[in-house]
Amino acid sequence: MKRRRLLMGIGAIAFVAAFPTHEVSEAQERKIKGPLRVHPKNPRYFTDDGKRVVYLTGSHTWSNLQDMGPSDPPPAFDFNAYLDFLVKHNHNFIRLWRWEAPRYRYGQGAVSFCEPHPWLRTGPGLARDGKPKFDLTKFNEAYFKRLRQRVESALKRGIFVSIMLFEGHCLQFADEGREFHPFHPDNNINGIGWKDWRDYYTLANPKILELQEAYVRKVIDTVNDLDNVLYEICNEAGGYSTEWQYHMIRFVKSYEAKKRKQHPVGMTFQYQGGTNANLFNSPADWISPNPEGGYRDDPPPNDGRKVVLNDTDHLWGEGGNPQWVWKTFTRGHYPLFMDRIVALTSKIVTWAGRKAEDIPGAEEIRKAMGVTRKVAERVDLAAMLPLPDLASTRYCLAEPGKQYIVYVPSGSEVTVNLTDAKGKFKAEWVHPIEGTTESGDIVEGGSMQTLKPPFEGDAVLLLLSTHS
Repeated sequence: MKRRRLLMGIGAIAFVAAFPTHEVSEAQERKIKGPLRVHPKNPRYFTDDGKRVVYLTGSHTWSNLQDMGPSDPPPAFDFNAYLDFLVKHNHNFIRLWRWEAPRYRYGQGAVSFCEPHPWLRTGPGLARDGKPKFDLTKFNEAYFKRLRQRVESALKRGIFVSIMLFEGHCLQFADEGREFHPFHPDNNINGIGWKDWRDYYTLANPKILELQEAYVRKVIDTVNDLDNVLYEICNEAGGYSTEWQYHMIRFVKSYEAKKRKQHPVGMTFQYQGGTNANLFNSPADWISPNPEGGYRDDPPPNDGRKVVLNDTDHLWGEGGNPQWVWKTFTRGHYPLFMDRIVALTSKIVTWAGRKAEDIPGAEEIRKAMGVTRKVAERVDLAAMLPLPDLASTRYCLAEPGKQYIVYVPSGSEVTVNLTDAKGKFKAEWVHPIEGTTESGDIVEGGSMQTLKPPFEGDAVLLLLSTHS
């Protein structure tokens, strides 16, 4: 086979294509056309019209629905400033967090508080935190009003919202938290409680399940008419929760089937004791895996069994890097970042109740995700597959013969297999963090082509057919 070496050097024409951080991007302005559903031709992705892929990426943080912090009441979270932050970085997806314990503490962190909650605290009698007990049959309309307002506000900014219905990490691992949970028998007036706290995440207690289902119906009734909604059953309940999560997925789908609109339902990794097989075997539309199988360091190509929202929360807890963002994108997944965003939380890590700075490299990760979205909007993603064998770096999304996105780590050259491609291709190099571009030569199909980035460090290569 012929191999031709092309050097995209200093002489290439440079175009500044980074989106202005103070303006809403064209992609952000694009109207959401309907609820997301799995794309009929490319089930790795979602669509809102049956044709175009809706590419999702974004930063999420723990206190973006309920206020959280070391004071009682906790400081109010500035949700509008959070939306501004997302738009600035060209993000269009959030997990809207649920936190179940009104009082909690992890390790050496401060005792922390969380408000509001889905049920009214009416008494009679005091719960373990010294406040009136919950009535689990009476909803707190202030909670659901806030939920509705925040999802609506995100919709106006073109941002999709995955509503977390339940949260499982705190009950497992917080030194204090379980004892203050509304379903602890000392904290409600309804005689509801557990013999084992894990019963809350299983089908063992029909009374608990009945109240959980009533709450889920209330959430759905609150937001069903909105097009930017997804659901997540539970964050990081352990492996014991599998059948309960499967039941809840089916319950959401069954209840929404009678409604005007239906929305995707997701299952995220069960920490501890879960497996990625549990996710792939679930009735969920989308999943978020753990590092098993390489999702942190070398994500496997998405084979189309599930839409994968690859979330640093389940890979590092708190971590990530721009290289992971591009590896995730070019392997056919959506990248999500568990982000402290301490500028919005007075430098408090709200889940842990401690002072801290942002996660190292956070701004580079945020920017990289925004650039992946910018690139995704330029191509026909519905026609593209993760095809690692077409590039020597093995990070390649392609519609062979028409369009290629290749991630090139560490400034190395890359060989792209264009042997079966006919015609000419326009080469363009994209900086994976800043989003600036430099144009390259016209590349001929019909052979193996070796190209070298015109700048130091990581790069992204776009090859687009001149006939497309």
